[in-house]
Amino acid sequence: MEFDIKNDFLGYHSEWNLGSPGGWDYQRITQNIGKAVWDKILQINDPGVDLDFLHPLLYPVYGFVDMLVAVHRSREGSAPGLIAVVAEEETLVDVTENINLAGHLSAVEGITGALMAPHELELQSGRVSYRGQPVSTIFMDFNSDVLLNLHRKQDLTPVLQAVREGRVINPRGTEPINVKSMFEVFTGPLGKHFSEETVRRTPWTRRFREGSASGPKGEEIKDLIQWAYGNWDNLVLKPERGYSGMGVRVGVVNPDAGEAIDLALSKGSYILQEKIPLNLWAEDNPAVDPESRSVVLERYQTDFRCLMGPAGLFGFLVRFGGVPTNVGSGGGVQPLAVLRSNMTVRQAVDKINDAIMEIGYGDLREVVGQQEKMALDERFTYLLGPIRMAIRPRIITEGHLAALARYCRCMWNDSQTLEKMWLAGTLDDYICIEEEELEIAGMQPWRGGPAVFASDGLFSFGAHPEEG
Repeated sequence: MEFDIKNDFLGYHSEWNLGSPGGWDYQRITQNIGKAVWDKILQINDPGVDLDFLHPLLYPVYGFVDMLVAVHRSREGSAPGLIAVVAEEETLVDVTENINLAGHLSAVEGITGALMAPHELELQSGRVSYRGQPVSTIFMDFNSDVLLNLHRKQDLTPVLQAVREGRVINPRGTEPINVKSMFEVFTGPLGKHFSEETVRRTPWTRRFREGSASGPKGEEIKDLIQWAYGNWDNLVLKPERGYSGMGVRVGVVNPDAGEAIDLALSKGSYILQEKIPLNLWAEDNPAVDPESRSVVLERYQTDFRCLMGPAGLFGFLVRFGGVPTNVGSGGGVQPLAVLRSNMTVRQAVDKINDAIMEIGYGDLREVVGQQEKMALDERFTYLLGPIRMAIRPRIITEGHLAALARYCRCMWNDSQTLEKMWLAGTLDDYICIEEEELEIAGMQPWRGGPAVFASDGLFSFGAHPEEG
């Protein structure tokens, strides 16, 4: 893949989320804390790099809120109304960004935002309502498989009516194409129907099952399972539907090919992917080491989430982790900054790393303490506890922002192509979800309407380690 270091980015998407992606408010919090940490670093040891932490695309929640309000206005005109944020009951007090989203919506004149469990919706005089007030629009923070399971335990007829009325964002009609097996569509014979941008950023993917397949270089594979045994070091197995790295097995990282393959075959509905070279999606970051009481340089695996809607790019969520699974997991978040100095991203990162490494342990530990206090004040946690944050920002340029905007337009358009192919029956063999879920999907086709989509990308903007 050719790489223009100033105006393009290197790498691949590891998965798309067309169901209910998150992270749109976590980056806002990360930016606010990251800017405060950066200002403190400038006071202690200025690296001489000019960074912009306040670019609008670094705050994706605002574009998301604008879209939700626009959906309300399209239905209700200038009339006031309620926009519901619907999440699983056990997450209501823990997931900060959903709490914040309701607050952001309520800050809009004429709009009330409310966070609730799905069973709290009701029907009043035939209208989907919450505590007697009609609901105009719903953002649902879970996919249709969860909706179906909850409906089997509780009567969620009001939610299903909202789906039929087109009130739910994201539309349930995206679910059939919201599976990882779609990447086989891009890298197989049907790839000619999609943009070159999408195809070149998709790692070779095949559904993991008995039979023949074409390989990463177009070669014929007579027995895909046996081939996976022989090439395991360069492969990844992932569930077609899953999250947080659960059930994922990676060559070398998980050296037992038999265990990985047996797991995939016993569970079923897995995909096999080529493993992306790990150095392409890593960066070196300063960190404090309490045990040695020193400042150290740690190599983080990076994960770059792009968030977009019908009007284009909303912004990003920048994450890091230590588990290379063709998507970062088990780590934290990182502020993002646009480079204003006349230098390359690698030069800027090296200068910043050097400056931070020169700061004494005690002073830097004080900076990290300020970071942690601000995170606590913001309730910056997710289910299992506090969210970790990198000390230095990840760096991009205006050229990268333009390239990412083009990439997201291609993803949005190619998702519409996927939906058309599914509705035409072309993708029936690639989709394995319950009939009742397909019925829900049929209630609310997407057809390019309002939605928030995400691409989890393993991208480099020029600062990845040069060695493999």
